[in-house]
Amino acid sequence: MLGSRESAGGSTQPFSLLAQLFGDRDTATIFGREQAVARWIEVEVALAAAQARCGLIEPADAAAVAAAAESLDLDEDRLWREARVVGYPILPLVEALVRALPEGAEDRVHFGATTQDIMDTGLILQTRAAIDRLDSLICRLGEALRERVERYAATPMAGRTHAQQAVPTTFGAKLATLLDELTRHLDRLRNASPRALAISLHGAAGTSAASGPEAAAVRAELADALGLTATDVPWHASRDRLAEIAWIAAAAAETCARLAREVVDLSRTEIAEVAEGSAHHGGASSTMPQKRNPVRSEAIIGFAGTATALVPAQLRAVEAGHERSAGEWQIEWQVFPQTLYAAASALAVAGEVVEGLTVDERAMLDNLAADNGAIMAEAMMMSLAREVGRNRAHDLVYEATGLARERDIPIQDALAEVVGPDLSVAPIAPAEYLGGSDLACRAAIAAWELVRERPAVAAAVERDSEKEE
Repeated sequence: MLGSRESAGGSTQPFSLLAQLFGDRDTATIFGREQAVARWIEVEVALAAAQARCGLIEPADAAAVAAAAESLDLDEDRLWREARVVGYPILPLVEALVRALPEGAEDRVHFGATTQDIMDTGLILQTRAAIDRLDSLICRLGEALRERVERYAATPMAGRTHAQQAVPTTFGAKLATLLDELTRHLDRLRNASPRALAISLHGAAGTSAASGPEAAAVRAELADALGLTATDVPWHASRDRLAEIAWIAAAAAETCARLAREVVDLSRTEIAEVAEGSAHHGGASSTMPQKRNPVRSEAIIGFAGTATALVPAQLRAVEAGHERSAGEWQIEWQVFPQTLYAAASALAVAGEVVEGLTVDERAMLDNLAADNGAIMAEAMMMSLAREVGRNRAHDLVYEATGLARERDIPIQDALAEVVGPDLSVAPIAPAEYLGGSDLACRAAIAAWELVRERPAVAAAVERDSEKEE
């Protein structure tokens, strides 16, 4: 698991409290050490099989490679010790496979490939699993938001700008903006996935010279076997595919952070309109028994901030020069898995928060009456504007707002004094001044359902494979 990897020398990463408490274990497993090694071996086996189908090696040799991989008793201490000397793990891994192969087949493993081919293709297999996990988590959060948007589409509350009450809105309309963001993230992820999920098999400097004239055919066979796409253009130094996925993941995490910030702010004692669902001692303070801290929302903000902070480092990997990088690739080793892990963790916890969210509709109504009802000032101004024009109406309501605050009286009474007996403004309730809030809710739900119904990448690949069978 990320944050607790063990090797012959003990722990190789510092303990992460945030990961321990709230991290997404599925994504941690996907990018764990065991899965990395397993995917490299999977690629080596699939490569041998693809080469056999294209006539580069004998089918018996490919079968021997598969059998050796199946029965391999890997000495991981030796693997990582030797990998540290080489700088990469594939050479010692191939040597371990060679030791398990019968005489005559040992030269047919890793035939014509280079280290980065195997590592990149293995990473793409991990990335596909991580994308599926992100897709699933976005869908879970989106469904929870959709249900809340529907339920609270007509629940009036104070809309706030610059942290102050502005005009009435609904809780559903507030959540609709978050659902709409999430819809775009899901759409981006599903559109970007086919670009990202491509094998790498172009040899030492991207020319595939070692594989000869069958190189393109072998790539096609390998891609088909792994359920990925093939590209005839090498991407050893072109890391934009992964940078795009990292950015989308981080952007989705930031939407979770915006949601979390709403929960933190709206759960303040002075507002108290929402609260995280809580078990016994949930969010409890060690010294203040009254506290119910929004700890899950705080964790979301922590994960999202981490994900977005890592994106610039991921973009540094795109600077790789010549036909192979000299250090930029190593940046990616560290930050790409961590970015997707942090984003998945933010999404997972956000789903929990929305599903368990407590909403106090009475507090929302009470807060609409705060500040002597000044939240209806725009409504009053627009009503008066029909008679005296917008500028004059603004001045009159501005004066009435000051009078209401000075004398602590309802703004409706203050406005009556300001305008005198010749003008009158009928009282307007907050629920009568919600504008297009309901339309926003319906539009966000419709857009979400449209994108959600499209097949995710892994599901589409699986269906295509079933058709071929």
